[in-house]
Amino acid sequence: MIKSMTGYGKCSEEINKREYQIEIKSVNHRYLDISIKLPRQLNYLEGQIKKAISTKIKRGKIDVFFTFENYSEEGKEIKIDKDLARRYIKEMKQLAFEENISSDINIVEVFKLPDVLNIKNVPEDDLIKQETMTVLDKAINQLLEMRTNEGNKIAEDLLRRIEHIEAEILKISEKSTGLIQEYVVKLEGRIKEIMQTEEIDKSRIAQEVVIYADKSSIEEEITRLKSHVIQFKDLLQSNEAVGKKLDFIIQEMNRETNTIGSKSNCLEITNSVINMKTELEDIREQIQNIE
Repeated sequence: MIKSMTGYGKCSEEINKREYQIEIKSVNHRYLDISIKLPRQLNYLEGQIKKAISTKIKRGKIDVFFTFENYSEEGKEIKIDKDLARRYIKEMKQLAFEENISSDINIVEVFKLPDVLNIKNVPEDDLIKQETMTVLDKAINQLLEMRTNEGNKIAEDLLRRIEHIEAEILKISEKSTGLIQEYVVKLEGRIKEIMQTEEIDKSRIAQEVVIYADKSSIEEEITRLKSHVIQFKDLLQSNEAVGKKLDFIIQEMNRETNTIGSKSNCLEITNSVINMKTELEDIREQIQNIE
């Protein structure tokens, strides 16, 4: 079924003392636009995250918020700058000798001196990438579930409206079949009134009828409208991104409806055209929410 472009997904997990939280929000957009806020140490994952999202989502403004905390001892390296520590000790002993003060030096205090003791996080790129993709996939699926549920509601509304249009097309089709005969009767009546005679040039009437039929025929428009309705219903059942296609079909249906309205002098057909245009406008607004 079709999907809405509006949705929200969130997943929080702790894996091996690493905490991940990913939030994904999506709203309407003409194209796919992905914005990601990552912790600085995970900037290298931006490309993979965008690729993972774009394989499942085709349209919408997507905002991704990522928080990450690493409490694991894995990947942490303790490094002591021994040469620098020795220089500190040497200078402190020299100072103690020159100032004639105690030269007792506590090694723990030496470690507190600048740049002697460093704890570095060794990159765990592959492991963190794998864990991130696991959490991301769950957040995306949650987002897709919401977009699908919303899409189902939109599809139900669109189907109801397109069926209303289909009913109006049927009314127009039925009414149009008798328009030419009605025109013949009216034409004969006007000629009799003008000429005050029962004698009528049938060939002249036939010519007028042909001209009228050519100018006022709406059979082609009705045929195309029926075809568009079938296409529209089929697309509502699609699992692909069909928002742009539906929008194009509605534009074409609106064009055919306008043509019918301009050709027809029948009040019933005009009323049906008004009803169709109202439904088409409501459908067009709804389609802006579809992926």
